[in-house]
Amino acid sequence: MSEQDKNFSGSIPDIYDDVLVPLIFQHYAQDMARRVASVMPESVLETAAGSGVVTRALAPLLPSVTRYVVTDLNPPMLSRAQRQQPDADRIEWAQADAMALPYGDDTFDVVCCQFGMMFLPDKTVGYREAFRVLRDHGRFIFNVWDRIEDNHFAHSVTATAARFFPDDPPVFLARTPHGFHDAEAICLGLRNAGFAHVDVNTVTAESRADNAYIPAFAYCQGTPLRNEIEERGAGLLDKITEAAAADIERVFGVGPISGKIQGHVFVASI
Repeated sequence: MSEQDKNFSGSIPDIYDDVLVPLIFQHYAQDMARRVASVMPESVLETAAGSGVVTRALAPLLPSVTRYVVTDLNPPMLSRAQRQQPDADRIEWAQADAMALPYGDDTFDVVCCQFGMMFLPDKTVGYREAFRVLRDHGRFIFNVWDRIEDNHFAHSVTATAARFFPDDPPVFLARTPHGFHDAEAICLGLRNAGFAHVDVNTVTAESRADNAYIPAFAYCQGTPLRNEIEERGAGLLDKITEAAAADIERVFGVGPISGKIQGHVFVASI
């Protein structure tokens, strides 16, 4: 993974939250919020919170006395999350690295992370940090995307971008968001980090949009794929976005469209 894979800056946080969140993240955020709330935790740490889609879903489900700490490594994303959060004052916000958490041992009942583990350079360190800050009987709840072929719009946009740069295709989506999907290997890594029990569920849903341009714009301009495109061809971003929309329209139709999205949800218990 390159450093650019973690570069959510400029207009990316706003496009990500306004367009990509309702397109692919909202369903999984609601699923995550229900899983965390069902544990009835007294303290929750959210890592790699991004623009705050899980935070907005989870906070209303937690009692006011529950300590809820929300963190992300990327200040622009965390700032966007805080601005969008109703009753933001009841939440503790902090910039933090999930591989070096600034919290003591045995501090939280739940650590949750939505689609963030794939961005960690060393997943094992991330597992161990989650284990360290959890209390006895605590749970580490996180999800990851399945392979890109099972996530139709992301797969289509990646193929379009590759057509423009056949000798050096921009493969951020395949490499990072969809590059960490081996559920068996993830379960083994969690057990090696000390977790006694690991459950995994594959969750399939539909990504829906009013037209083909929306997913093309979301992926090309609201993720670090944008950085890759602009590095390879200055001035080509809009052209590639339009081409991606045309390719999606050819496969999924004109007007309202839907495509498969799929991820794995892990619940690792101490």
